Amino acid sequence: MKYLIAVIKPHKLDEVREALTAIGVAGMTVSEVNGFGRQKGQTETYRGAEYTTNMVPKVKVEIACGADMAEAAKEAIQEAAGSGSIGDGKIFEFDLAGALRIRTGDNNEAAL
Repeated sequence: MKYLIAVIKPHKLDEVREALTAIGVAGMTVSEVNGFGRQKGQTETYRGAEYTTNMVPKVKVEIACGADMAEAAKEAIQEAAGSGSIGDGKIFEFDLAGALRIRTGDNNEAAL
């Protein structure tokens, strides 16, 4: 099993969700987060005054899936979230040692 964490632009969330649903991903967890990467923040204008923020709003999408689905999920996220510009985000992949569905007691892939 694999655990994927994708940090993407907020306005790309619906496209990513639709792409993952289309390939059979059963569920995901989404959080609103702030951070920065190579862009080191952003410059914005508010009431005519320009200011720089050092944190950029992002969305973190977390997915647990079978190892056989991980590559397809990464590709779906990349295609849906990508715009070719700086700040599109990142995808992190981890091995998932186990999972347990609390309601039924199902273990590992059966719990996903």
